[in-house]
Amino acid sequence: MKRLLAAAVTVASLAFASPSLAQTPPNVLVVGQIAEPKSLDPSAVTAQNDFRILLNMYDGLVRYKDGTLEVEPALAESWTISDDGLTYTFKLREGVSFHDGSPFNAEAVKFTFERMLNEDHPYHDTGPFPLAFYFSSIDTVTAIDDTTVEFKLKEPYAPFLSNLAYATGLIVSPKGVMDNGADFGRNPSGTGAFKFAEWEANSKVVVTRNEDYWDGAAPLQAVIYRPITDTNTRIAEMLSGGIDVMPEVPPDSLQQFRSDANYTVYEQVGPHVWFLILNAKEGPFANKAVRQAANYAINKTALVDNILQGTAAVANGPTPPAFNWAYNESLEPYPYDPEKAKALLEEAGYDGEPVTFYVTEGGSGMLDPIAMGTAIQADLEAVGMDVNIETYEWNTFLGKVNPGLEGKADMAEMAWMTNDPDTLPFLALRSEAFPDKGGFNSGYYSNPEVDELLNKARQATDQGERAELYKKMQEIVQEDAPWVFVANWKQNAVTKASVENFKLQPSFFLMLQDVAKPQ
Repeated sequence: MKRLLAAAVTVASLAFASPSLAQTPPNVLVVGQIAEPKSLDPSAVTAQNDFRILLNMYDGLVRYKDGTLEVEPALAESWTISDDGLTYTFKLREGVSFHDGSPFNAEAVKFTFERMLNEDHPYHDTGPFPLAFYFSSIDTVTAIDDTTVEFKLKEPYAPFLSNLAYATGLIVSPKGVMDNGADFGRNPSGTGAFKFAEWEANSKVVVTRNEDYWDGAAPLQAVIYRPITDTNTRIAEMLSGGIDVMPEVPPDSLQQFRSDANYTVYEQVGPHVWFLILNAKEGPFANKAVRQAANYAINKTALVDNILQGTAAVANGPTPPAFNWAYNESLEPYPYDPEKAKALLEEAGYDGEPVTFYVTEGGSGMLDPIAMGTAIQADLEAVGMDVNIETYEWNTFLGKVNPGLEGKADMAEMAWMTNDPDTLPFLALRSEAFPDKGGFNSGYYSNPEVDELLNKARQATDQGERAELYKKMQEIVQEDAPWVFVANWKQNAVTKASVENFKLQPSFFLMLQDVAKPQ
């Protein structure tokens, strides 16, 4: 381990040399991340930027099968589900240890979930745990024996297995949490293919190969994640050799990399929605007609064609078409109709009240957010709205938006990449998902019919029944317009041509266990 860490630190020094000289060595992958991670505790984070690191350091009971959103065994070798859909019993993999040497067992699984869900748990104060909502259906977790764990649910919950495969379901080391308390996110310990080695703030996170990984040791000796928040700097580093992998390439640069044999460009459709949260509680967007006007006023086709250069499609509502079985394809997106927007604003009595618009410099799935924000501002001002942009770094932006827009802003950019059609609307559109209740309904939208449809859909075990409930939900939400529905993105990444076995996943995770870089 000491030799690996020393090698990783040496590699880090090489990677931060003068850009003209920067060439990363064999067997070590340098990834240009879009932002500094907030934490390396999977129970405590929400951003895809962080998940891209965590999925290589931790495992869940199940994981997504390569290239799909279907689940397959991981730390659990098998499982059974009771006839009533309320009891899930998992048989755990034997002989697995956490990176700190402590054993993985049923008690560790119980600890992971009870820490998130139970306020009286002795380590609940090591949170907060903003995505604990993913597991709100859990009633009890019982360690039957070392290799058997049982979950009892309060009610049937169709997305349960899928949520266990998501980053929030990754299993943490109880010893690691007990030893480090609230600092566990800076001293992480999982069971994954790579072990934590170093975190230098605003510079790098280094992870090294877990030689004893239960699923076989990774080809890479180490991975270095470099936060490079400025897009142009990230591109320059890719071109100069300072990084090996760059996720989320701006549309303007894709062709440049496509035409150069030194690079490989990857693209894949996934479940992504880029939208504008509208403050439905106070200010001009508390009026539905004004929210609808914003949807008509913004030329989303121009955004997709000109700024995003065809790397996305116009969204028609809150559910991405990648969930084809639950997607309401009969809904037409709001057309670009500035005259209709003006008429709605007049009908609503909008008097030119200034609108505060939160924009981020960049973040997970945010699609050239400054350029998008500026174009949106111009479209809204063209129909008579006075829009003032405030721009923030990604983690600062999340700190302003996630607690809710009340008293702060009228609208904000947002992007979600989800694992199930339940996830985004349940966490961001229900009345019970207001920020003060632990959810992400930052615009305070509330419709009892939507609440009922979402609750029924997550309890339905028949996929056809779930689909009809989601499609009805989409119709109501589109009409209520709590968001401006902008785009569904095709994810991308570029790597050096020397990088082997790299793949994009529909989960948007960056899985590096099989990646190699021999030269």
